[in-house]
Parts: sequence; C-alpha cells; structure tokens
Amino acid sequence: MNAIETILDMYYPITLKEMDNVKLMNRVDTKFVCSPDLLPIILFDVLPYYKVLDINDNRIMPYRTIYFDTPDFKMYTQHQNGKLNRYKVRNREYSSSDLHFMEIKFKNNKGRTIKNRIPVSTTEDYLKLNELLFVDQNTPYEATELEAKLWNSFKRITLVGHNERITIDYGLCFSDVNGFDKKCFEIAVIETKQSSRNLQTGIARTLKENGIRPQNFSKYCMGASVLFNHLKSNRLKLNHLIINKISA
Repeated sequence: MNAIETILDMYYPITLKEMDNVKLMNRVDTKFVCSPDLLPIILFDVLPYYKVLDINDNRIMPYRTIYFDTPDFKMYTQHQNGKLNRYKVRNREYSSSDLHFMEIKFKNNKGRTIKNRIPVSTTEDYLKLNELLFVDQNTPYEATELEAKLWNSFKRITLVGHNERITIDYGLCFSDVNGFDKKCFEIAVIETKQSSRNLQTGIARTLKENGIRPQNFSKYCMGASVLFNHLKSNRLKLNHLIINKISA
C-alpha cells in the first residue's frame, strides 16, 4: 500500500448517497496545480476537516472522459480567449460506480460554474439521441455539429466537508479520439467546489502553507493544446511552464 492509500484509510468514509447533500451543481470552483509527491502531506494535514468518498471500499477512483466541441474548436477558443458565459460538453464514465453521464458545464460572467447532467447507458465518442436533445436544450450550439475531440483519463480522490467538495486528480493522460498520440502529465490538480468562495477552509490553508496558489486550469484545454498543434494556446503558457517545472 502506498502513502496516499495509507493516509486515505485514516479518513471517515462518505457514500455517494450521503454526498448528494453536497452536490454543488451551482458553485464557485478554485483550482490548484502541484506535484503528486505533495499529496501525502496535503491529505494528512486536512484529515481532521473532511470525509473521503468510498465506493465498494475504493477511495481512489478511475475516471474516463470524452470531450465534444465544434469542428473549429469554438468552446476551446472561447476558454483560451478568456471569454465567460462559456460551455464545456463531455461524456464521463465513473468506473468504480459503473455510472455514465452526459455533462454540460457553464461558466457564467460572475465566475460561477453551473453543471447539468443526465445519466446515459455508456460513454461513447458520439452523441446519442437523448444526448443531442440535452445539448440543444442547454447550450447555444447545434448538437449535430459537435464532434468528439479527445479522451482524458485520471485517478480521483473526493473529499467532502461542510458546503465544500474537493477533487484531487492525478495520473492525467490524454489521447485523440482513436486512442493514439497519448500524452500524460505528472501533476496533481486539486479543485475546491464551494457554494461561495472561501479561502480559509482546511484545504485552502494547507495549500497556502505549502506554497500552492490558485491557478486557472482546464483539462480539456490542456489536452487539446498538446494534441492539436494548430490551436492557439498563448494563454496556456503559464500552465505549460508550471507542468514542465513540476515534471522536471
């Protein structure tokens, strides 16, 4: 058992059903990027403040996601240009619970993230009829114009506190729709999801003490920027520098 698993075993568990009380589908997100080597320190420090999601005695969950965009990468471009009132469309497989969802994330001009989702039978690289209808009803895009762009996989730890959820993702890998041209990042992405921004919580204090500052980071945009060289990515340069520094 590695250090992360050993520390996670010290946490009180919380089930998926119990976590329904902290869904936070309308929330403020704050992201942090650090080395995976710091995760044992961080997890031990915040142990008194959170419970950990436990599914069938698993506390580290594999996730797999496929992202959709217009042929000319309009959603990527809006994010890269810093535009608010922007969308992200994806299918996600929650492997440990054998759940699949079609998810739409909307970042509004007040900096809040609003997530809508529907359960689906499988995670595929195309949109089925109910998914097409869902996209048409919840985005300004013509669903039939969207196409699969890339796959993303990672391991996730989910911590739950009072009006706060924390996701810790590591082992991030990206590939094109056919599963080729695989790119992996040796980083951890920590994201706090709160009803209103609070930088005085247990995780926020611990991250600050370890010199980890809030950082804009989009898995989709980072994956697209390394898989598709023709895409403009000047606003992502800081992210690439941080990744290179952590991975060095």
